[in-house]
Amino acid sequence: MGRARRPGGGRKRVVDLNPAVRSALLALVEPDMRGDPMSPLRWTTRSTRNLADELTRQGHRISADTVGDLLREEGFSLQGNAKTIEGRQHPDRDRQFHYINERAKGHQNTGDPVISVDTKKKELVGEYKNDGRDWRPAGEPVPVSTHDFPDPELGKAVPYGIYDLAANTGWVNIGTDHDTAAFAVESIRRWWNGAGRAAYPYARRLLITADAGGSNGYRTRAWKAELAALAVETRPSSASSGPPRRTASVRRSGPAGPSPPTRGHGAARGRRRPCRTRPTPSGPGGCRCP
Repeated sequence: MGRARRPGGGRKRVVDLNPAVRSALLALVEPDMRGDPMSPLRWTTRSTRNLADELTRQGHRISADTVGDLLREEGFSLQGNAKTIEGRQHPDRDRQFHYINERAKGHQNTGDPVISVDTKKKELVGEYKNDGRDWRPAGEPVPVSTHDFPDPELGKAVPYGIYDLAANTGWVNIGTDHDTAAFAVESIRRWWNGAGRAAYPYARRLLITADAGGSNGYRTRAWKAELAALAVETRPSSASSGPPRRTASVRRSGPAGPSPPTRGHGAARGRRRPCRTRPTPSGPGGCRCP
């Protein structure tokens, strides 16, 4: 079948009929890229529809789809935010991390444990919607609550992760109340009694690396007091083994152990939160990842 039109026939492109629309569009988006406070459109409203409305208001009649085509021709694309801007850095920040790294290597060389601790994202307990999908019979999705209000009886699950750097294993203790310093140290105590003592029978020290906020913040007096009490409690006698003293630094050198939440729905009532490795029971209030 032959051509219906001669070459060049049909409706002309907006940019061909009105070449100024391209420069007007770039004038809207480029100043905003460079942080111009006088730009007519702020970054929160910079969509193709809003750009088309602004261009039409300026006398350039154009659709949102055509605005998208022109932006792609100019090398633009839809992009999310990138977390690359950091706050003020301490002048000795690099030296601090070198110091922590040397201490961690020194503990590992002598067979003493080094752990990294952190509280992970709190999860609602019950049947709640969560990102992801599961394979199920067609037309039979898992019913979940319409609203994500915490259950007054079940509350939230507070996962506290402990990562053993040398063994490359994680331990997750699940709390059901609040993320406090007492809960953080109790999680370390359960890790030591459930896994650390057996893995390091001749350990004399324990190095704990943590971030500088939350339940294990460096300004939290309860965190230091609970650690001191734990150190006294686990001080070895001549016939036993255990870390006589515990050192907590205020920088984190490794990720904590909990895994992301179950896909498709929230933490189910009466079921244990999954860990990265095969979980085994460790008594009330926690699970252990060997």
